[in-house]
This record gives sequence, structure tokens and C-alpha cells, in this order.
Amino acid sequence: MRVLFLHNNFPAQFKHVAGALAANKSNQIVGASFDNKKTLPGVSRVFYKAAREPSKEAHHYLRNTESAVLEAQAVFRALSDLRKKGFVPDVVCGHSGWGCTLYVKDLFPEARQLSYFEWFYHAKNSDVDFFSRGKVSYDDMCRVRTRNIPIMMDLVNCDWGICPTQFQASKIPPLFRSKISVMHDGIDTDFFKPDPRAKLMLPGINLDLSGASEILTYATRGMEPYRGFPQFMHAVALLQKRRPNLHTVIVGTDRVAYGKKLPQGQTYKKKMLDELKDIDHSRLHFTGHLAYGDYLKVLQTSSVHVYMTIPFVLSWSLLESLATGCLIVASDTDPIREVMEDGKNGLLVDFFSPSQLADRIEEGLDHRDRYAALRAAARETIVERYALSKLLPQHLKLLEDLANGRQPSVPGLQPGSVAGETVAAAAIQMPPVRKKSGRPKNLPKTGRTRRR
Repeated sequence: MRVLFLHNNFPAQFKHVAGALAANKSNQIVGASFDNKKTLPGVSRVFYKAAREPSKEAHHYLRNTESAVLEAQAVFRALSDLRKKGFVPDVVCGHSGWGCTLYVKDLFPEARQLSYFEWFYHAKNSDVDFFSRGKVSYDDMCRVRTRNIPIMMDLVNCDWGICPTQFQASKIPPLFRSKISVMHDGIDTDFFKPDPRAKLMLPGINLDLSGASEILTYATRGMEPYRGFPQFMHAVALLQKRRPNLHTVIVGTDRVAYGKKLPQGQTYKKKMLDELKDIDHSRLHFTGHLAYGDYLKVLQTSSVHVYMTIPFVLSWSLLESLATGCLIVASDTDPIREVMEDGKNGLLVDFFSPSQLADRIEEGLDHRDRYAALRAAARETIVERYALSKLLPQHLKLLEDLANGRQPSVPGLQPGSVAGETVAAAAIQMPPVRKKSGRPKNLPKTGRTRRR
């Protein structure tokens, strides 16, 4: 089987499935992305770069669309070179939204396209109006609707789609749900697992909390309102006054990964530290980005772990911390309710209440033995529903079905629902399977294609 993966930061969500396919020497696997220096054994790499930055004069509704088109053109040029070398994929599997998948059907009409749909934007009952409590300007409504243009193109053109959670799938227009399977990427539960003997010592950043009796943890890609960073910091300030032995460890980089950025030169980390002038910096530890092994130690030694999110894409970090058996205090928001139930496998709080967050963190710190069952249930949730060992075979079967022109056996969504149900075979017309040709020569390994 020949599979082409498209993601501007490959491997990202495709790490496990691409790696598993590449382990079979009869497969030919290519990953195309920006030049991120990342490699996977057995996966050939193609790199692309947009010819220019989006125009500052473009209509502000269309800036994301122009960026997507520029990326799509760069992908098309890079893959044209690949096709000239004889590589024609059976399946193109790409992340929708940034543009990398927009024109692959024009270059590879023989291939089936599997699109990964992470988020479809809405102005109401979603991330856009969460902080304004439902109030959105008409200008923002129109801008948000327009932002979906690249995603709509993929919904129309793809042969099948996948979405990681039911909540995220519920945002996809009902017209297209019959060809969407809800399948998470999968959590490696053999790696993310509890270790009661773990000690938090990170020599690389001069952090030694091996003797700490209370460790509060928080992990995120960036420090931003979308992930409740301001509320968390206010809760930390409250807790420090009550608990003199509490240490707080924050994993992540000082940036905004999602949502609006502050004016140039300002960050939410700096903003919160300036605002909370009495906070004890000696008990507040910012680790920056950590290697997975060090990140795992943080989770394994956590007394209480906090995860907050507005109605948006669910972070891998929540599922990883559940798999590690953390006692989690999380925001009572839609993405989290799909995975967690208050008092069953964690504790839920009002997103907008730092005082309630602090109270429940303290509850967890005071009653660790009582909440041992929640830790066990947290891991069981991931083992049963999100374990890579169970989901990876489903991903591989889906790709195999598509490569052979079969209706995917992995359930799709019925229009108007967010519950997985099998779709009638006649619902999707698969393109004919092309005849197999010989193995192409001169496939790139980890090198670059020509950039124009």
C-alpha cells in the first residue's frame, strides 16, 4: 500500500499510524510537511514552503483562506516532483484546515482522500462566543463562517474523514457526517502509566522536587485563555496562601497556541505574574517544553493535575494525564464531559471560578486516599476507550479499506447525530481502484524536493 501523509508539522497526529505502516516493508509511506527536521523510520520525507506570506492587504475574512491556498500551491508543486518520480499514492491522508490537502485530488485523481477534521468553526455555542457569553458581532459571524472555506473544500472532496472526538464531530455540518468516523489518534497506555515510586527530578532544568509533599501540575502547549491559564494562575495564588508546602509545576511554552494573542511583546505568563504580585516564585516552576520522558515524570509525581479548556479541540494532555492515573480537576465544559464525569474519574469545576478551582484542588490534596478510586477510574477510561493498542488497528483497517476501494467498516456518523452508527454502503461512492504499478525509483528519504 502507498500512503501519502500531509501535515505541515508531520508526523503530529499521524505518528503512530504512519510508523506502523512503514514497519511493513511492502508499504511505501511518504510524509510531506514544512521543514521540521522530524523523521520516522521507513518514512520518506518531502518538504514544502509557501512562495510568500499572505498579503496584508487581503480582506480580513480571507486571510486564513489565502494562507491555505498558498500552502496548497506549495504542496502541489512539491508533490508534482514526487509524481514525476513515479509515486502515486493509494490513499492521501491529510489534516484539513491549513490547506495542504486542497489540491491533492487534482494531482492524484486515482487516490482516495482521507481527511482529518479537527475543528469546524462556529460563531455560536463554540469557542468564539464562550468568553462573551454568546454575544458575537455580525462582523465576527461573517469572518468565522468564511474561515471554514478550506475545510468545506475538504469535506466536499474527501472520500472519507476522521474526527478525534464526538464533541468535535458534532461541529461538522450534518450534510457531511455520514462519511466521518470518530476515532481518536490513540494514547500509548504502555508509556503513559502510573509509577508510585517516581520522583520529580529534572537535572536539565535544575528542578528537584523529590522531597515535595504536594505537587500541583498543569500542562499545555501554550499559556492562554483557551486553556484556562489565567484562571489557573489565580487559583495558584489563592492556594499558596493556604498551603505553604505546595509546589506548582507548569509545563508548556510562553506563547499562545490557540486564540488571540496579546499586543507585541506581551504574553499571558508575564501578564499574570505582573497581576499576581504576591505569588511565591520559589514554589512556582515553569519548565518550558519537556521531552516526553520528563513530561511523564511530571504526571507520575502529580498530587493533583489541572486541565482547563473552553469548547474547543480536546488536548492530548488530558488523555495522557488520565492514562497516567492523575487525580484531575478539570473545567466542566463540553469537550471534557465526553471523557470525564465529576466524582467518577475526576473532579469538574466552573471554568470561570478560580475560587472553586482552588477549593477542589485543595479537596484533592486533603483526601488523596479517598480519591485513589478516581485515579484508577481515570486510567481505566483511557485503557477502555482511547488506548492506542485498540485504536491503531482501526486506523490501519480504515486505510486498507480505502486503498482497496471498499466502504470503510469503521462506523460513520448519521446526519444530525453525534453517535457512531454504521452507514449504508451506498452512501459513499468509492472511486475505482487503480492498477498497481512498479515501485517508483528515487523516492526521497529525508531530503528535500526542489522549491520554486
